Amino acid sequence: MKRDNATFLEIVRNTPLVSIDLIVRNRDGHIQVGRRVNEPAKGTWFVPGGSIRKDETLAAALVRISEGELGVALSPDDVRFAGVFEHFYDTNFAGVDGISTHYVVLAYVVQRTFDTDDLPAAQHSAWAWLSDPAMADVHPNTLAYLNLQ
Repeated sequence: MKRDNATFLEIVRNTPLVSIDLIVRNRDGHIQVGRRVNEPAKGTWFVPGGSIRKDETLAAALVRISEGELGVALSPDDVRFAGVFEHFYDTNFAGVDGISTHYVVLAYVVQRTFDTDDLPAAQHSAWAWLSDPAMADVHPNTLAYLNLQ
């Protein structure tokens, strides 16, 4: 079902969104990040993730989001729950002034067991492994994930 942007903007204006972030770690402990092409957080390095849809189970959301963001379907057995986080942004997906975005994020750690050389580009213009917290343009919400194991 195609999302109605006007309705979704009203949802963003009036309620928090529930989402999943995927903290993909390689064997060296570095985190996979992508440079976001959309608001909020456009232009920053961020972990892959996405919003959970109405009437979608967590397992189904995990499969959909991981396929769309990483090109691989992850099941609940492939991830470890790392906690709940809140993300607040002054911007929104539509770029409409005066409407902020609030996410309640379910964060999951994933040990990389799949190829990350050819990741989807729908939400990110480039991919990198975050090994240095001082890397330019890393979003603070992503930096909060660095100490998760």
